[in-house]
Amino acid sequence: MFTGLPDVPRRPFRVLTAALAALAFASVPASAQRAQPEGPSGNAAPRTAVVAERHMVSAANPIAAETGRQILRQGGSAVDAAIAMQMVLTLVEPQSSGIGGGAFLVHYAAEGRKIETYDGRETAPAAARPAMFLDAEGKPMPFAQAAMGGHAVGVPGLLRMLQMAHDDHGRLPWARLFEPAMRLATDGFAISPRLHQLVSDTLQLKEFPGTRAYFFDAEQNPKPVGARLANPDLAETLRIVANGGAPAFYNGGLGRAMVRAAQENGRPGTLTVDDLKAYKAVKREPVCGAYRQYKVCGMGPPSSGGVAVAQMLGIAERFDMRQLGANSAASVHVLAEAGRLAFADRARYIADADFEPAPLARLLDKRYLAQRAKLVNPDRAMGRAEPGRLPRAALRAPDWTSELPATTHLSVVDGAGNAVAMTSSIEQAFGSRILVRGFLLNNHMTDFALRPADGEVPNINRIEPGKRPRSSMAPTVVVDKDGRLVMTLGSPGGPRIIPYVAQAIVAALDWGMDMQRAVALPHALSMNGPTELERDTAVVATAAELRALGHEVTFANHTSGLHGIQVVRRQGRTQLVGGADPRREGEALGD
Repeated sequence: MFTGLPDVPRRPFRVLTAALAALAFASVPASAQRAQPEGPSGNAAPRTAVVAERHMVSAANPIAAETGRQILRQGGSAVDAAIAMQMVLTLVEPQSSGIGGGAFLVHYAAEGRKIETYDGRETAPAAARPAMFLDAEGKPMPFAQAAMGGHAVGVPGLLRMLQMAHDDHGRLPWARLFEPAMRLATDGFAISPRLHQLVSDTLQLKEFPGTRAYFFDAEQNPKPVGARLANPDLAETLRIVANGGAPAFYNGGLGRAMVRAAQENGRPGTLTVDDLKAYKAVKREPVCGAYRQYKVCGMGPPSSGGVAVAQMLGIAERFDMRQLGANSAASVHVLAEAGRLAFADRARYIADADFEPAPLARLLDKRYLAQRAKLVNPDRAMGRAEPGRLPRAALRAPDWTSELPATTHLSVVDGAGNAVAMTSSIEQAFGSRILVRGFLLNNHMTDFALRPADGEVPNINRIEPGKRPRSSMAPTVVVDKDGRLVMTLGSPGGPRIIPYVAQAIVAALDWGMDMQRAVALPHALSMNGPTELERDTAVVATAAELRALGHEVTFANHTSGLHGIQVVRRQGRTQLVGGADPRREGEALGD
């Protein structure tokens, strides 16, 4: 029996008539109006956990969440709901993800208690070269210059991956899953506070004709909150993919339009029609680590998320986190030190494993983690951590490339007990800034190392044709010792995703928090640099104690977007407990 969580008060479910349910696809639920935009304004009003018994979704936008719940009500699977939500997110949260980008998906099958992971990460075009982001003097060009325009576009992978997952686990017809987003794109949706704020903060959007026309009015001002934004071009693109499957996105007119857009906007890119036709999604082995009596499973390389989260937890397991408690200097110290060690190994050993074999078994070996944990001195910060020494590892320069936090995460548990954790991205906010056929193209080429080598030593995450850039995305599924689902969760946030997810797992399993409290917990972390405390939260009170331990303490606004669902089993009854990060405008919904 799973008893690691406290009793959760049941919240009344929203009751919708058939007419209101239909309107939910084309209007903003009231909850969106109370949401705060992403940025320095801080958290939304405190929320309580959502409790359900049949099925549940949690996503970064309330329209997307309602879409997912409707798909589950129609008998759809967790994968079906994820696909429908992602299509809506392409429209209503264009800054964070979309069909012009990539994703990782972790699937839990209740029958057989099996975990599978799907890799839809972008790839470098065949003509991409390691030095493509160096200037005439051989120095990396400024990131702002590298990140915008066609040269930053990688081969999108999202739709190929979703088609693969649907072939394996879909229940409803593929085409039906596109209908809510098509209808919403045609009718329009109300611009949310967060989208308006991010457009206002990203004035480079004016430099590209497509985004200028879409996001700004005739006076070149960002379209206001509440203005209805329709996207008939995206509706037509989704119709083509709904009828023709993922191949219709990569072939024909859509493929040619993407290539042309990458050539004509900003510095010309290397993307070709052949690159699009050649793209393949990959089903990979999950990366799993033990944490107390649980098993924590995530995505393997090219994502560093699964292994780094497992390493952080494997190190923290050597300490009595329950006794140390949340928001204490002692628990922040342990998790920050665990983060330093995990990020040191991440920089040295993790990239696309198809190009740079990753020593995962050694990195997750209990004896290795026990040795790493001995480096954590309860009375003194270690400073900058060095990677562990692994024999026979290829000599490669470590890569400290940092993805930007423009990503989204959704979690689903369906009526059969199957679950999805999916994190998707177009990299920097609004990706390459190139809008084509209603969607934005990614700029994930800048997730590679801009500097291909350190002297004569090649960088582990250097650009190579067909290679996938390293990621920090960490969609995660936790199961108990019998293989039963305990939770599904993940977050956006660039490299901070890793400590965000690890902390939320500790909060739920050690500190007895329900999912809403776990995702709302103030952040404290280290990525092998300063110890960051989330500004204007309770955890800043630990700063003096941490400095006394030798930490260099900084304060930051953290734009996480943790969305998760717990499964609570008690006295023969099973409940789903959902949470949505108050730092964004998302929602958990269930029946």
